[in-house]
Amino acid sequence: MRFTETELNGAWLVETVPLSDARGSFARTFCVDEFREHGLETTFVQHSMSHSVTKHTLRGMHFQRAPHAEVKVVSCVRGAILDVIVDLRPHSPHYRRWAAYELSDTNCRQLYIPKGFAHGFQTLHDNATVSYLISEFYNPQASTGVRWNDRAFAIDWPAKPTVLSDKDQAWPLLDASPA
Repeated sequence: MRFTETELNGAWLVETVPLSDARGSFARTFCVDEFREHGLETTFVQHSMSHSVTKHTLRGMHFQRAPHAEVKVVSCVRGAILDVIVDLRPHSPHYRRWAAYELSDTNCRQLYIPKGFAHGFQTLHDNATVSYLISEFYNPQASTGVRWNDRAFAIDWPAKPTVLSDKDQAWPLLDASPA
């Protein structure tokens, strides 16, 4: 595996190094020793998948509040997505900055997302399937998000969403005051 730290401290692109022969290829997607060597989380208590039927479906921007904050390792195992992260760590030099990476079944990249980041993605093809390694158990009381189109971030999405959940449309704006 190749590890490349992104412009947002603590987030990494992890690329597989496939071994190919006449049968096809084989690649390791996770190795405790290699993750540990890079100072990354190695314990994942959940493995989840999402499937989006329609191109330009948008999911996000999600995270869990401390003490249930989670590390995620995200990959797209079918189709392609634009995976977006926003640094919400108040003391980070990159606070409120976002970054986006294409993950697909052909580039076999994974995105390591540290605690304190919001995460979401938009599908670039119909029938996209996304896989997640997650370091903490889901806690409904800690589950929250920020609006996908919040001007505080000005994320440059590839297209207007074709499908967006009511919950994702209703996340608060970062600077919104309670009514």
